[in-house]
Amino acid sequence: MEPMQRGDRLAARLSPTDKQLMRRAAAIRGGTLTEFVVSSAREAAERTIREHDTMVLTVQQTEAVLEALANPPEPTDYLRAAAAHYRATVQRG
Repeated sequence: MEPMQRGDRLAARLSPTDKQLMRRAAAIRGGTLTEFVVSSAREAAERTIREHDTMVLTVQQTEAVLEALANPPEPTDYLRAAAAHYRATVQRG
């Protein structure tokens, strides 16, 4: 476990049972309770973000996406108007 650097504080209230459980886990990992809690929270945050940012498609969905990329449909009048509006307003600068 890498050493902690000082930064912002985070306070949490724990039941005695949870605190003892986390102290034991920290000792098994060879670190402090703070290091264990911060490391575990970081791992959970990274996993949550990764799961949120990852799209899982079925085989049929994957095939539909690839087909649409390989053979895109003709743009509709609405899409043409939106593109013209974008060019006129956003790409001026």
